[in-house]
Amino acid sequence: MAVFFTSDTHFGDPRVLRLDRRPFPDLPAHDAALIETWNAAVGPEDEVWHLGDFALGPPPERVRAILAALNGTKRLIVGNNDGPDTLSAPGWASVAHYAEIEADARRLVLCHYAFRTWNGIGRGAINLHGHSHAQLRPIPKQYDVGVDAQGFAPVTLAQILVSRRRSKVASVAEPSP
Repeated sequence: MAVFFTSDTHFGDPRVLRLDRRPFPDLPAHDAALIETWNAAVGPEDEVWHLGDFALGPPPERVRAILAALNGTKRLIVGNNDGPDTLSAPGWASVAHYAEIEADARRLVLCHYAFRTWNGIGRGAINLHGHSHAQLRPIPKQYDVGVDAQGFAPVTLAQILVSRRRSKVASVAEPSP
């Protein structure tokens, strides 16, 4: 069983196509692509922590259908756009505003929002968050797991950590103008 993280899927929310400039022609294509990339990455026995803003706008039956179509055991950390239909949808193994877990022998602090400081920061704990849609400048030990920052698919902790290292190597290797 692998553990994955994601955030800010905004299923059914037409604003993301305009505000976040997501590369999809319309909302049905957006939702279908996110479901497809989720299921390509996540197996039925895997666990996914969704760090908020799962869906906004679709009727309750559509929220339930989307959730049922996604692979894995799904856990929700509540975001500012998660309404009653999302929170009450069957299919969540847990719903909370905050969690501290361990994955890959690393202590993680999970919340929809990025923190300036968090429990265990001085002992190596990592903060995973969403909400910022890849617009916040990264700080050490903090990672945006939202789909806008992570290629529209859930990612493992190992993938998250490698992405930051890859960014550092690329910026060091780029010649100055």
